Amino acid sequence: MIFGYLDPGSGSMLLQVVIGGAAGIAVAAKALKQKYQLRRGTYPAPDGEEPAESIEDTSLPSES
Repeated sequence: MIFGYLDPGSGSMLLQVVIGGAAGIAVAAKALKQKYQLRRGTYPAPDGEEPAESIEDTSLPSES
């Protein structure tokens, strides 16, 4: 018979790995969602601004 034993240090490390993995997946999903919305042109504009029609419309101000 084989008994498994996790001391408190190992258990907390495994818990941190699980929580960190879940947080990493959530951040990656949010970044992919924003990238997808930017490509489709449906990313929400900041308050008080009109949404850009395309990526070309979001150029920097000219130096004149």
